[in-house]
This record gives sequence, structure tokens and C-alpha cells, in this order.
Amino acid sequence: MTRIPDLTSTVARSPRRRRLALAVTALAALALTACGTETTSAAGSHSKPADAVSAERTEAPSDSDQQAAFTAMLNKVARSCPSDASSKEPLPTDDPATDALEGPRAPTRAVELELDAADWCASTLHEERITQALLGLADPTPDQVQKTLNDLGYVDERIHGLKQSGTTTRFFLDLRVKGGRLCMDGSAAGEETIVDACVAPETGPFTPSKRTR
Repeated sequence: MTRIPDLTSTVARSPRRRRLALAVTALAALALTACGTETTSAAGSHSKPADAVSAERTEAPSDSDQQAAFTAMLNKVARSCPSDASSKEPLPTDDPATDALEGPRAPTRAVELELDAADWCASTLHEERITQALLGLADPTPDQVQKTLNDLGYVDERIHGLKQSGTTTRFFLDLRVKGGRLCMDGSAAGEETIVDACVAPETGPFTPSKRTR
């Protein structure tokens, strides 16, 4: 009598179970790999590229960069003065009638006497460039005046006394370098803008009340 093998025996089922287990394991591995890839991608979508972060960090100039630009601006203005700055133009003869017409903001003899030749020459150049820039302000508020001065190369720590009164903004600039005493006294008021030289103490912090006009 021929014996028919039992198809449901353990020997017959074991290879199928192993193949099924291997297939399940492979599918699980693929699922984990895909999940990890998706998680990494999702996390990466919220991060910025390294070059973008670096660009943000270097966008705003540092204090040292501003100081370097300020020094370069002062040197450029100074180079515009004649190489022989050992002498000044003759002092004008005092005329009370003329002084009265020029008004209280006219530079006094004291300023020219106390500034050395280099500072006296530079003062006229600073006066011109600042005045021309401020004349273009339709609304010379302290913020606008400060921005204009910054654009010209004057750093915040050298700007003092920004104060608005009506349509006029008053300010002072400390331009003392290498033992000089130059400062500028300005009023931004559209067509009535005035910028004059003044004299600061040779050393110590700048205080507008201690200047000489």
C-alpha cells in the first residue's frame, strides 16, 4: 500500500515559515530605513544651510569694522587738505557790526586760535560734507540725522546731544584724533541747516557744554 505523505506535517511547513519570517524581517527593515530617512528630511527642512547662517552672522558690521571705516573717512578728509598746513589764512579783523549780522552761530576767533592748522582745514571739509547731506532731509528727526551721519562714516559713539526742538535737530560730533581738539556743532533744519566747527578739551570724555565756539 502506497503511503501518501502528510502535507500538513511539520517538515513540510518549516521552510515556508522561515521564508515568511525572512520576508517580514526584510519588510520591517525597509520600513525603519524609510522612516529614518523621512525623519531626517523633515528635521533638515527646519534647519538653515551653513552658508546662510554664516551670511547672517556677517551681515551686520562689527564695532571694529565701523571704527576702521571711521578712521579711513577721517584720513580721506585730511588728505584733501593742502600738504603744507603749517599756516592759516590771516585772522579777520573784528568788526562788531559784521559780527552782529552774522548771528550767534558764526565761528568765533577762539575756535580758529585754538585749533591747529590741520584741524582747522579739516573742519571746513567736514562742515561742507555734513551740511550738504543734511540739506536733503525733508524730515530731520534725530533718527534721520543719526542715519545720515552714519552713512557719511561718523560712528554712533562720536555723535552726541541728538535732540529735536520743533523742526530742528541739534547734534555734536567729537572728531578728536591724535591730540586734536576738533568737534562739530550742528543744527539740521532743512534749508536752515548750519554746521560749525568747535573746540573740545584735548583729553577726557566729550561734553558739549565744555566746548569752545
